[in-house]
Amino acid sequence: MDPHLISELLVSNSTKIVFLIMDGLGGIQMEGKGGTELQAARTPHLDQLAEVSSCGLLDPVGPGITPGSGPAHFALFGYDPIQYNIGRGILEATGIDFPLTEKDVVARMNFATVDSGGKVTDRRAGRISTETNQRVCQKIRQGLKPGAGLEVIVETVKEHRGILVLRGEGLRGEIQDTDPEREGVPPLEARALAPEAKETAARVQNVLSQVGKILADEPKANMVLLRGFAKHTRYPSMKERYGLNSLAIAAYPMYRGISRLVGMTVLSNVSNLEEEFKALEENFSKYDFFFLHVKQTDSRGEDGNFDAKVAVIEEVDGYIPRVRALKPDVLVVTGDHATPAKLASHSWHPLPVILHSKFCLIDGLKKFDEVARLRRNQNHNLCPGPHASQKSPLAPLF
Repeated sequence: MDPHLISELLVSNSTKIVFLIMDGLGGIQMEGKGGTELQAARTPHLDQLAEVSSCGLLDPVGPGITPGSGPAHFALFGYDPIQYNIGRGILEATGIDFPLTEKDVVARMNFATVDSGGKVTDRRAGRISTETNQRVCQKIRQGLKPGAGLEVIVETVKEHRGILVLRGEGLRGEIQDTDPEREGVPPLEARALAPEAKETAARVQNVLSQVGKILADEPKANMVLLRGFAKHTRYPSMKERYGLNSLAIAAYPMYRGISRLVGMTVLSNVSNLEEEFKALEENFSKYDFFFLHVKQTDSRGEDGNFDAKVAVIEEVDGYIPRVRALKPDVLVVTGDHATPAKLASHSWHPLPVILHSKFCLIDGLKKFDEVARLRRNQNHNLCPGPHASQKSPLAPLF
């Protein structure tokens, strides 16, 4: 639907909407574990919620597409992820309140470990501490010589993640990621994806060459991998598009960044699940729309740690009664993409979703997981190809 038409049809009201997004929620069956992470988890409160709600399977961006968290969240918030395609660098930068300018090209920076042959042995440098990240960023600042007419800024985000900012005239963001997204191979070259970006790409490659030398004596964080090059632009806010006064409750900086880009008020003083759910309770009277983000489901999936991901799901389940006690008019529980522990990466698998409202249709599912919905929806293809045309059962609702 045309977003301008949505704005014209808005009717002011006092309803409350809660989006509980468990990052990387979806999974696939793992041998010896009793199914997917959701199937194995003991989730009495989510199961009871599913039983009195509408449930379905959701492809946030499209069938057969493995989305990044940025495009997936844009889609969940009702923004076309193709039209509003944004690099991870911008999201990370806004997440830490970095003051971007129109001269900036930004990329997300992962500290990584490479061997003596230059091949990546750990894409996350052993998930170094934030304190180590800060020390290594300072080391880069002291040793880097960016060249005439260019300013290079490196900033810590959290753990192994940071941002790289190139500031200067005429810079372009059409640059290939240097993260090969697998280990055992060298980082990719910062290649221009458009002729106009050749000079910028060459400058990025020069920076990477210097960084490799500067960090050569580091035991873990001895290289950086770059993803999501982009320049800053303005996006229509949730207030402009939907008339919603929105609050984002997220412990991880990138998701605060996504929220700021669409005009949400962002809480920056939460660092764990207890603080997040407490913040929801304390601010419930002040806003119309609440985005509550859980990161740990994704992190444990990326680690390939099935049991730890199950434990996070079970912990979140324990907070569901507190959310329901607030009596939101609409409660949505889902993820932004699947991160099966079996794959230790994002995947294209569809996500289970709960839509709860006193006006919704109730389909009476007894278990909140990927498979219960499939049994009710035999037409949903478990293995869609890249050109599949199926729609998620709840796609029109998002």
